[in-house]
Amino acid sequence: MFAIVDIETTGGHAGANNITEIAIVLHNGYEVEGKFSTLVNPCMPIQKYVQGLTGITDAMVATAPKFEQLADNIFNLLKDRIFVAHNVNFDYSFVKLQLAHAGFELVTPKLCTIRLTKKIFPGLPKYGLGTVCRELNIQVNDRHRASGDALATAELFSLLVKHDKSGELNKMVKKKSNQYLPPHVGEEIADNLPTLPGIYYFLNKAGKVVYVGKAKNIKKRVISHFSNNKPSKQKQDFLREIHQINHTVCATELLASILESVEIKRLWPAFNKSQKHYEHQYGIFQFEDGKGYKRLGIEKKKKILQPLLSFSLLTEAHSKLWHWVREYNLHPALCFLDRKQELTTPLPAVEDHNQIIDSIINETKDEQKTFLIKEDFQTYILIDKGTFYGFGIIEGVKLTDSSKIKPLLSHYQENDIIRSLLKNHVEKYPEKVIYLKR
Repeated sequence: MFAIVDIETTGGHAGANNITEIAIVLHNGYEVEGKFSTLVNPCMPIQKYVQGLTGITDAMVATAPKFEQLADNIFNLLKDRIFVAHNVNFDYSFVKLQLAHAGFELVTPKLCTIRLTKKIFPGLPKYGLGTVCRELNIQVNDRHRASGDALATAELFSLLVKHDKSGELNKMVKKKSNQYLPPHVGEEIADNLPTLPGIYYFLNKAGKVVYVGKAKNIKKRVISHFSNNKPSKQKQDFLREIHQINHTVCATELLASILESVEIKRLWPAFNKSQKHYEHQYGIFQFEDGKGYKRLGIEKKKKILQPLLSFSLLTEAHSKLWHWVREYNLHPALCFLDRKQELTTPLPAVEDHNQIIDSIINETKDEQKTFLIKEDFQTYILIDKGTFYGFGIIEGVKLTDSSKIKPLLSHYQENDIIRSLLKNHVEKYPEKVIYLKR
């Protein structure tokens, strides 16, 4: 038993919009059993572009019943049937939320005629309702009105049932999880995802990556994105954009986390919010002034100069430099930290001061070690002089010399997230670290 539903709304997502018209066509799988349609007072203005698309104006709905007045009847029409719609998640999100506001909990299976049409009539140029009806010679009266579109969807549904020689409808009804997939993503894509660690990419119609995620289990994590149907604009826009899912398997969850961060920085996907900040990195640099003093100073990192240490925040660099000043009794003026003391406090002898700076430089070199982190049997991460270099499979060479190891690895740009991930991992698993000669 099916209920074929179409709605018109004030805008594109259920979280901030309401229904202006609803039509329900009751169908037993062979023929239409009943029809219901009505305008609905949304109690809010209809967006102008929507008025132009549907022809439904604020004046037309002003005297129509409110949804809460219709909710009892609508719920009874839907509750014992499979909810069918063309792009079902859109209609279902509105109807479920509006019913919930009226005190009714709609829990019913869903069936998307876009997905079913792709299975039974593959190869159509597009799968929007207008294109499908034109390609299959289904007449649509009153396009972009709930009643006209619902009746056209009902005729399409009858045609799908008639031509369903391989039982696709029953498969989709039984496979409820795939009803949560975006309408443009085929079941086979989700079915073929691995249950291994790695990263996944959501692509739009043009093939551009709009989201990158990482997972311990790629298949499980991807499906979890669609296991609810939140009515927010962000979620609905997200679902509409996804046309393809790609993935890359990684040996471990740590490698997946690293690669996710690399790809977010590289691709800058529209729907990724975390990690999308520009890193203004700073460094402590050493140089010699005209009087022979080896001086320390903080500057933004430069491609042509190598800092003693790098920092993501200016305050972190200042904190480290003041730590050295206090620990080694450096003159603050020679570190550009307190220029007033240059006038009030005598500078130390050049040789004495330079010896201290040399000690600090040697200390930082000891901190900037080169080592491998073993992730599985043959997969390693290389930290080269304190900086993340990359990872990959190492075989056929001894784990002693980074110059021989580097050509075997994929090189990636370090960032704050990766630096933090690796620092925590090394502290947690020191037994995985293999130090290399410089």
